[in-house]
Amino acid sequence: MQRKNFSSGAKWEDIVGYSRAVLIGNHLEVSGTVAADEQGVVGQGDFYKQTRFILEKIDKVLQQAGFTMRDVVRTRMFVTDISQWEAVGKAHGEFFKDIKPATSMIEISALIDPEYLVEIEVTAIKS
Repeated sequence: MQRKNFSSGAKWEDIVGYSRAVLIGNHLEVSGTVAADEQGVVGQGDFYKQTRFILEKIDKVLQQAGFTMRDVVRTRMFVTDISQWEAVGKAHGEFFKDIKPATSMIEISALIDPEYLVEIEVTAIKS
């Protein structure tokens, strides 16, 4: 099967050695995504806003690879404060309430930057 890597152009991709997303056949894996753009952190201090921004960012790479949110079969959400699960879950539900992928929400001690509150990975498969 042919492999295609998708890049965001972030300098970290070459430093760390990863791709924004990797497509093999009908299977797309999207790397952990945080609420950051060219200007910095988006939605500082707000779990809901960061989650929405992340899912919008993931939607863009899915489209770039020829997928849609309906192709997502798994999400993994890493949060720095599990007591904020409802805010994260609300945003997740706004994208996935009818799709209902398998999912995990896991509290972790920290992300790479203390201003990041949420990181999300997805797996998408075209049937």
